[in-house]
Formats: sequence, structure tokens, C-alpha cells
Amino acid sequence: MEKHHNSVTRTPLNSVVVQRRSKSKSYRLSYRSCLGAASRLGLTPALTARRLNTSRRAPKPHNITEKVDAEQLTLLVKTEWQLSYVTPLYQFRHTQLKSYSRQLSAFIAAEKQQGMAVEVEGPQKTFRVSFSLVQGLTESDDDAETVLVQIYSKPLFARQDEPQKPVWSGWLTCINGNPEYLGSLPKDFICLPLFGSSGAEGLTTLVKSWFQQSFDCCFGPLEISHTSLQWLMALWTNCHNEYSIQHLKMIWTLPAVPPLQVTYTVNSEDAWELWGSVRKGNRGGGGGGGGGEEAEEESSIDIEEVRRFMQGLQSHFYRHFRLDLSAGSLNQVSTALGSAKYSGRIKISNSRYMITTLTLLTECALLKMPI
Repeated sequence: MEKHHNSVTRTPLNSVVVQRRSKSKSYRLSYRSCLGAASRLGLTPALTARRLNTSRRAPKPHNITEKVDAEQLTLLVKTEWQLSYVTPLYQFRHTQLKSYSRQLSAFIAAEKQQGMAVEVEGPQKTFRVSFSLVQGLTESDDDAETVLVQIYSKPLFARQDEPQKPVWSGWLTCINGNPEYLGSLPKDFICLPLFGSSGAEGLTTLVKSWFQQSFDCCFGPLEISHTSLQWLMALWTNCHNEYSIQHLKMIWTLPAVPPLQVTYTVNSEDAWELWGSVRKGNRGGGGGGGGGEEAEEESSIDIEEVRRFMQGLQSHFYRHFRLDLSAGSLNQVSTALGSAKYSGRIKISNSRYMITTLTLLTECALLKMPI
């Protein structure tokens, strides 16, 4: 049974406490001051190991519908999100979400009054902001609770009794964050490194600006790299036996003048068969040995398996069309479980495998952060 007594339980305490002398204007400066004040922070393995994991657990279905609010979950799985990374937030408190709602509402109103363009499909009357906890997504004691931000409004000439409608949504999360990294952060920093937004770019800019001013953090674009896209393909295909992926679709760009875009769609059963042969081949076709060791192998996926899976797909395509996909770049992958684009856009279509996807993206966000 998941423990959720109150929001305080998921604002984790850090195992390494570093005194912060003064709150600087930017996170980069404050973090450098912390590194200067306590050299042991600079020696933490978490701050020097800067590569994507080469092995990860095979995805397991999570029935999070029993733990996560149904309305929040519907929003999370039906929307395509633009991803960013966020550096740790200074003195962010999960117990102050109502206050943050008022502060951000006032900030948007003030910016609008100064002429900032925040229109959403025409001029809006007012904007109301709502911060809320998304309880039930955390996977470890080090993870802070996910925070959902929604902005509501109605057109300037709408009827008085017409309700406000959501015009912008965003969230900050940390799923299975690196425990060494999280434990090495100075006191009063909360890490929610993965930020997703959906809505008008003007509102996204304002929300980021308010967070930066309020919590001494900074945002940056989070592309989903070629390797991460391959990982998602493998992880999603691995789920096919429990939930049909329906298809495996890839969009490639090949170097040509003009560049050649290739859409490559593989039947789900063919993708599953190839993936099965890669998995079996990597384990030497079975044989005797310790059952526990075998089970552990079955529960993990190695980067070499991911690469061989991709090589098999590319070889199949080359045999039919004489085009070498390895010479190009992978821009997008999709299955019935979700879609992901190099540009940092993600859609999670099935909540049962949301944790698997968000764990990989959390890792990507932590790796992209400036140190």
C-alpha cells in the first residue's frame, strides 16, 4: 500500500546537508557557491557520472489508476507535452501550493498589464492558476511528489455565467531519480527535474519566468536523443506480450538534397519476434544455472540488446529498399503506448507503462542539467 499521509512526506530530506550562505540570483551561481563551500559535494559520484544508464529494468505494468486522481491521470495521458529540464528548486514547499497559485496568478496579471502578450486564441479576460499534487506517481523515497499547474481563463467577451476553461497545463516530476545525485543536493533544494508543458508559448514563458524568479532555478530545452528514442522503442516493444503495441513506427531523416524523410512502420508481431530473438540470443539460448540469476537477467534490458534490435530493423529495411537508415537520424518513434520526438515532445498513451517512460525521461533531464 502506497504511503501518502500528507504532502510533507514527499518533500524529501537530503542525506548530505551543505550550509548555503546566501540565496544568489541564479541557480548556477548558487550551485557554484555550494561547490566552493563544500568540496565533498563536487566529489560525489552522482555529479561526475554523466552518461545514460547502459542497463535498466524491463518495464512492468503499474496499475496507477488506483493511486492517481482519475481527472489528473486523464490529462497526463491524453496530452502531448513539450519537455524541458529544470534545475533544483530552492525553498520550494509542497505545503504552499495554494499560495503559489495566487502568486503566479498575480504575476501573470501584472505581466499582462505591462503589455506582455498572453492571449490564447483571442484576448482573455483574466487568468486563474491552480497548483495541485499528483499523488501516487512516486517510485522511491527520494522522489518528490509530482506537481501539476493549470491555468484557466475565458474569452474577454464571454457571458458572465460562462465557466473558465483550462488554457494551459504543465507539470514537474521526478520518477526514480538518481539517489546519489538527489542525496548530494544542498539543504532546501527540491529536485523535480522533468517539466512538461502544453499550451500557448507565451504562458509557458511566463510560468518558467515566475519559477526562475521564485525558486532560483533555470529551465532548458530537453531533446530526446537518438539513444533515448531507441531505448523507448525497446522498452515499449518489450511490453507487447502484456499489452499490444499495435505497431512500431519510426520517422527518419536521411542526408540528401533536399533531406529525405522516411516513415518506417513495422507490424507489432514482427517487432515482437525480432525483439524476442535479440533477448534470447543475448542469453545464450538458455541452459542450466541459478534460477535467481536467470530471473534477474530476464528483468533487465541491456544497451547491447537495444542496439541489436535497431540493427535488425535497419537490416530488414535495407534488404527491401536499399536505403541505409544508420546514415540518417531517428526523429520520432511511436506505438500504442506512446510517441516521442527528438524535439522533446512526448505523449504517453497508456497509464500502465507511464512509470517506465517517465523514469527514462527523468534520467535524461538530470543528465542534461548544467553542473
